[in-house]
Amino acid sequence: MIELKVNGIKRQVDVVPEMPLLWVLRDELGITSAKYGCGVAQCGACTVHIDGKAVRSCQAHIGEVAGKSVVTLEGLHNKDQNPVLQAWIAHQVPQCGYCQTGQIMQAISLLASIPKPTDEQINQVMSGNLCRCGTYPRIRAAIHAAAANKMAEK
Repeated sequence: MIELKVNGIKRQVDVVPEMPLLWVLRDELGITSAKYGCGVAQCGACTVHIDGKAVRSCQAHIGEVAGKSVVTLEGLHNKDQNPVLQAWIAHQVPQCGYCQTGQIMQAISLLASIPKPTDEQINQVMSGNLCRCGTYPRIRAAIHAAAANKMAEK
C-alpha cells in the first residue's frame, strides 16, 4: 500500500510503485481534472501540484509521491475566490478547455513563485503547457489580472 495526501485527504492505493500518478488519480481515485495529453510531460495537460510545485503527473511515479501532498484542481482551497480562476473566467480563457486544468495549475504555481511576472517570465514558465486552440494571449492576460488581483488583496 502506498500512502499519500490528495486534496487534503490521506489516501492509500494498492498499485505498483512505477504506476504514473496520473493513472492513480484518474483510475484509482476517480479524480479526473488532470488530463492525459501526451504521456511524456511535453503538453502539461496532466499538471498537478506535489508539495506545492507544479509537476506533470504522467511522469511522476506513485512510488516517488508516497508520503507527499498532491493537489488537483478539485482540491484548490476557496475556489470561488481564487484569483487565477476568477481571471480565467473574466478573460474567457478556455476554448475547447482540454488543457485548461494544467494551465491553471501551472499559473497558480507561477504566481506563488513570481507574484508579478513579466510577459517573458509567463512565456517561459507556461511554455511547457500547450494549448492547441491558441489561447495564449488570453492565458497571459488572465495571469496578469490574477497577479494584480493578488496584489490588491494584500
